[in-house]
Amino acid sequence: MDFEQRYRAASARDARFDGVFFLAVRTTGIYCRPSCPARTPLRANVEFFDTAAAAHEHGFRACKRCLPDTVPGSPEWNLRADVAARAMRLVTDGIVDREGVTGLARRLGYTSRHLNRLLSTELGAGPLALARAHRAQVARELLVGTDLPISDVAFAAGFGSIRQFNDTVTAVYALTPTALRAGRRRSHTPHAPTTAGWITVNLQLPVRLPWDAAGTFAWLAARAIPGVEVATAESYARTVRLPGGPAWFTVAAAAASLRLQAGLTRLSDLAPLVARVRRLFDADADPVGIDAALSSDPRLAASVAATPGIRLPGAIDPSEMLVRAMVGQQISVSAARTHLHRLTQHAGEPVAAAPEGLTLLFPTPAAIAACGADVLTGPRARITSLVGVAGRLDSGELSLDWADDPIEQRTRLLAQPGIGPWTADYLAMRVLGDPDVLPVGDVALRTGAARLGAPDSPTALTAWGSTLTPWRSYASLHLWRAAATKEEPR
Repeated sequence: MDFEQRYRAASARDARFDGVFFLAVRTTGIYCRPSCPARTPLRANVEFFDTAAAAHEHGFRACKRCLPDTVPGSPEWNLRADVAARAMRLVTDGIVDREGVTGLARRLGYTSRHLNRLLSTELGAGPLALARAHRAQVARELLVGTDLPISDVAFAAGFGSIRQFNDTVTAVYALTPTALRAGRRRSHTPHAPTTAGWITVNLQLPVRLPWDAAGTFAWLAARAIPGVEVATAESYARTVRLPGGPAWFTVAAAAASLRLQAGLTRLSDLAPLVARVRRLFDADADPVGIDAALSSDPRLAASVAATPGIRLPGAIDPSEMLVRAMVGQQISVSAARTHLHRLTQHAGEPVAAAPEGLTLLFPTPAAIAACGADVLTGPRARITSLVGVAGRLDSGELSLDWADDPIEQRTRLLAQPGIGPWTADYLAMRVLGDPDVLPVGDVALRTGAARLGAPDSPTALTAWGSTLTPWRSYASLHLWRAAATKEEPR
C-alpha cells in the first residue's frame, strides 16, 4: 500500500488494517492503529510504519487511547516468504531472547551484520529493535491482563533485567510498569497461583473477525490424540514441549479473542507459547480479504458465505507435524489418529497434574526412532521411512522450522524416502502457514471440488486454482469441507 491508500484507510478508521501498518503523528510523538478514534491528523504530520518496532526506533510512543499493540499481528508474515517475514516468525517465538541476533542470523543463513541491514531496510528496524518491541508488547499484555508480580512479568516477557524492562516499557508507553498496571480496566483475567509445579497464566489473545471458531475446533477435535490433546466443540487443550520444559494450555473462544490458560515450567516460555498458539489458530490471518477474494469465484461463493473466516490450523511443533503427516499418508483421519494414539501410549513422556485428559507429551523423534518399528503397523516401507526420518530429525541431519525458506524446505522433504508432494504440500500449509497451496493429489480435495462444480482432475484443478492465488490454501479448506467425508487431510 502506498501513502495515499494507507491515509484513506486511516481516515475511514478501517479496522481491517489494524496490525498491518501503524500511523505515527509527528506533532504528538505517538503512533496509533489505523482505526484509532482520534481525529485523523493532517497528511503533512503523518508517517506510516510497517512495524511497531520501526515506530519505536523513530521515537514514537504507543497511543494510550487505541493501544496499537493489542491488535492481531500482521498477516504479511504468512503471505511473504522472504527473509524479513521468516525473521518476524522467529522473533515472535523468542529466538533472539534465547539465542541472540547471532542465533537468529544463523537460522536464516545470514551474517548478523547483513541481517541487521536487511531488516532495517525492509521493516524499518533491526532484529534487536524488533525483539524489544515484541517484549514490550508481551509485557503490556501481562501487566494489564494478569496479576503476575511485576518482576515476574519482566522475565516472562523476555527481558534480561528489571532495569531493562523498566526502561523499555517507559520508553514505549510513556508510563512505568506500575502505572500501566494501575490504569488497567478491572475486567482483567487474574493470574492463577503456582500449583502442582505449574506456573499458570490466563490471557486474552486478539483474533481478527470473522473467525470460524466452530470449524477450527472441529478440525482439531477430529485429529486429537488421546492423552496429548483434548478437544470439544468449544475448546481445545494439549501438552507441548517448550524451550524451558513441558507445558500445557487450554483455549476457548471469546468474543474477538482466544481465551488462553497456560501451565508452564518456566515463565520465560510464555512468549513462545503465545506465538505458537496464535499460529495454531491462524489468529493473524486477514479473513475479510481472504473471503472477498474466494467469494468472487461462483463455485466457492456459497461455501464462503456459509463459513466466513475459515482458518488454516498451524503446527505447535514442526517435527511432530511431519510425523503426523507421514503416519496419515493414504489413510483416513480416524485411522491415523488410532496409529498416533498407539505410538504416543508407548513412546510419549508422562505429564503430571495437568488438566484432565492431558497425561502425555507427544513422542520425541529419538523415541520414535527407537520404538516406532515395533509399535506402528502398516506397510513396512512406510514404517521404515518414518523411523528413518525420525532418526534424522533427532540427529539434526534433517531440520524443520516455521521460518524455513519454502523452496528449501520442500527440497529437503522430497529428498527423504517416503515423502512425496502431498506431504510436502501439507507441511507447507501447516508448518509454514503458506496461504497459497492447493494439494491437487489429495482425493478428498478433488471430491470436494467436484461437489462444488470445480474441476476435479489434477491438471484442470491446478489451472482453476491459479485464479485463486494467493489464497489457495484457504480454498483447499473449503474443498475439504465440501467433501463431507472422513477422508480428510491428516
